Amino acid sequence: MQEKAEDSGRQRRDYLQLMRLERMADVIFAIILWRAIISFPTPTAKQFSWEQIGPFLSANQGDFTMVLIGILVVIVFWLQNNLLFGNLHATDTRHTILSILQLFFLLIFTVSLRVGVEVEPSYITRAFESITAGMVGVVSSWGWSYAIKNRRLLSPEVTDTYALELKDRILAEPLTALITLPFAFVSASLWEISWLSYLPVAFLLRRRRRAKMK
Repeated sequence: MQEKAEDSGRQRRDYLQLMRLERMADVIFAIILWRAIISFPTPTAKQFSWEQIGPFLSANQGDFTMVLIGILVVIVFWLQNNLLFGNLHATDTRHTILSILQLFFLLIFTVSLRVGVEVEPSYITRAFESITAGMVGVVSSWGWSYAIKNRRLLSPEVTDTYALELKDRILAEPLTALITLPFAFVSASLWEISWLSYLPVAFLLRRRRRAKMK
């Protein structure tokens, strides 16, 4: 009887810890999005005119594109984070540490956006953004792999097949970041376009998983 009470108390604590972790992640994601949005280049008072706004946008095209890519990446990670947490029933110390580590790399990713805007864009700033985005994805995948091993943190209604599908799906982000990395040293335009590889990468990973299930 006492053991059942202890197990029930531990499960409740683990569940509450998951809820606190999820709320903290949501707050940090919201702050990061806000910081990313205010990283957009801001025109001066003289540039707020029909004659000057065109040249201003043209002169800062690279900065706008870099920040926009960063915002889209953060949104993808946010949606992914909510999806993964929604399929867990609890967390533990190791999973919490991995989740916080992911948020840490996400904050570093935000720094890479600001560096890319405040410093003249170059292959270094582009590579920095790709590397930090990749690290966020790697840690996210690591945390999910830990959570689904032996179903230690999975909700009872989540099937093993679905858990593995999610594992493949979240690999798309770090793989895309890896693909963009060499293009960062070639040209800004190719680096920007290479982020679109996320779509075929996600499709191929999903297709591979379905092929394994047959």
